[in-house]
Formats: sequence, structure tokens, C-alpha cells
Amino acid sequence: MTFGFCSPVMAQTITPEELQLGEELTNKAFTATNKGDFATAEKYWTQILEKFPNNPAIWSNRGNSRVSQNKLEAALTDYNKAVELAPDVTDPYLNRGAALEGLGKWEEAIADYNHVLELDPDDAMAYNNRGNAKTGLGKWEDAIADYQKCTEIAPNFAFARANYALALYETGKKDEAIREMRNIVRKYPKFADVRAALTAAYWVGGNQGEAESNWVAAYGLDIRYKDMNWVKNIRRWPPSMVAALDKFLKLQ
Repeated sequence: MTFGFCSPVMAQTITPEELQLGEELTNKAFTATNKGDFATAEKYWTQILEKFPNNPAIWSNRGNSRVSQNKLEAALTDYNKAVELAPDVTDPYLNRGAALEGLGKWEEAIADYNHVLELDPDDAMAYNNRGNAKTGLGKWEDAIADYQKCTEIAPNFAFARANYALALYETGKKDEAIREMRNIVRKYPKFADVRAALTAAYWVGGNQGEAESNWVAAYGLDIRYKDMNWVKNIRRWPPSMVAALDKFLKLQ
């Protein structure tokens, strides 16, 4: 089947007509996803599951569509099924870990990422995500180690580098953090997250001109950085950086 990773569990007989229908529905699901219409994507994945209930990739994909709608508990059910069907595939564990993070279940998320790293010790995403979960527990130094490992494996994983810089800032290494952020925006000038972080860091550091300049870029790229609830609870910036951006926004 071309629309997902296979599993030995898949013993059902599939007719050519069913396979074609599955492919068509899968294309529609991904098209809906690309348009940001996650509810429609979920409906297509559900239709596919009626025909192919033993395909773990479909369970995992429906879970992703549910996460995108913040239906985290429902997504966990899908990921659990995917893990059951494909216990040696990393994607369902990564996806389930992210959903667990969304529910604040940091230890459970870390357990999933640990299992991914048992299956594949060079999985960069698992290191990045485990770092994120560790920040939820306030283990910033441990998170920094994971972000460093991630960027060793995948030097161009820009978000891991951003997470690393934010964690450095939280641990008081502000000059080093700002230096890392500046290096990132040199390579990725349209990286809104780092532009917004530089705004906050420069503002509380007394560099108003640089703060304003980076804010124009950040807000022009992604207006969500003006929503402190989103920054704090969805993007999950560290407390010191959240406080710094909040000061900037209130004094604008």
C-alpha cells in the first residue's frame, strides 16, 4: 500500500478497487490537511479506516488531524492503536509524545521519546521533542543537552537551534543565547520565532532599536507572537522569555 507504512498485522485481502479508493481518499485527506481543513481530513481518514483498519499509518494520520484540532484525548486513542499495530515504527511514538506534551503529561511523553531513541538512536526529532518535554518539568539543563544532541545529528534543524537558544536564555546565559539567535536569523532571516525572541531579549537588555526592528520582522511574518497566551501555552516559551516579550508588548 502506498499510503502508509505496512505492518505484519495487515493480513486482510485487498481488492484493486479498494486499493484505488484508499489512494483517492488519502490524496483528499492530505489535500485537506495542506489547506488547514483538519476536520475534513479527519473525516477522510475515518473513511479509510473503515476499509483498512489494520494500517497503522492511517491511525497515526488521523491522530495528527485530531491534534491539529486540539482533540488530544481522541488523538491518543489513534496513536495507541498505531503503536499496537506497528510497535517497531518510530512515528506513532513521536506523534503520541507530542499529544501527551499537549496534555502536560511530560513524563509519559519522555517515555515515548526514550523508546523512539531505543529504536533509532539517531532520531533528531526525538531529541528535540524530549528536550521540549523536559522544559515542561523545568529541567532546562537536561533540555539543553537534548537540543545540542539534536543539532549535532541535524545541523539544519532550525527549530531545535531556536529551542536551544531559548533554553540558554532561561538558564541565565543571555549573551550566549542572543549570539545563537543572531546566528540563526543570519541563516534564516524569516524565522519569526527567533525574531520575536530577539525582540524580547533586546528590549529588556535596553537595546530598543534592535528590539523594534526585529519586532517589525516577527509580526510581519507571524501575528501570533502578539498573543501572549499562545506564546506561553502553545509555543511554550520559557518563563523569562515570556516575561520579556510581555514587557515589550505592554510598553509599545
